[in-house]
Formats: sequence, C-alpha cells, structure tokens
Amino acid sequence: LVMARPGGHRDPQYLQQVIDTEGVSTLHFVPSMLDVFLSALASGWSAPSLKRVVCSGEALPGSLVRRFHQQLPDVELHNLYGPTEAAVDVSAWHCVSAPDNTPIGKPIANTTL
Repeated sequence: LVMARPGGHRDPQYLQQVIDTEGVSTLHFVPSMLDVFLSALASGWSAPSLKRVVCSGEALPGSLVRRFHQQLPDVELHNLYGPTEAAVDVSAWHCVSAPDNTPIGKPIANTTL
C-alpha cells in the first residue's frame, strides 16, 4: 500500500513519479481527478506497473472512459458504485466498452441490488 503525501493526490506529476518509483499496480480515483490526471500525463508515459484503475464517488462519463482507453490501453478501468452514506461499494462494472452513460455494474459478492 502506497499513500500519497498530504495533498499529493491532487498533483498528477507527483502521482506519476510515485507510480513509477513504487511500482504501483492499482489506483483509485474519483472521475474528476482521473480527468485531471489524464490531462497531465507526460507524453509517452506508459506506467508498466499499472494494471488497473478503479473509479467511484461520482458518475463516470463515457467520454472519460474512451479517453482513458486511448491514453492507457493496457490498463483496466473499473467503475464502482455505492451509497455515500455507507462509504462502501456495492456494484462494479469493468469498463471494456464506453457507452455514453457508464453502467454501475452488477452486485459485488454477497450483495443484491
């Protein structure tokens, strides 16, 4: 587990450096920060250790899913959904395709919707 320095979660260049130096394989973003992160990616940055990105906390636009796949084609993207009041995720969607309205997915194990 790698924790960003205080405020580091808002600094895309710092996050790229941490991903590279620590060999981070999984990231968790709210979609608005994923948008900022993708906009700031260094040209040609490939993030060889990065395997998956998980998004939750906000709606994930299909346009952002498409941009993600263009910029990081070898990285999985997952959309999670859950009630804010409980701070848990209850459904998941592996974003292989990019419809305009990204689905919230299917229930996770031991959960019904």
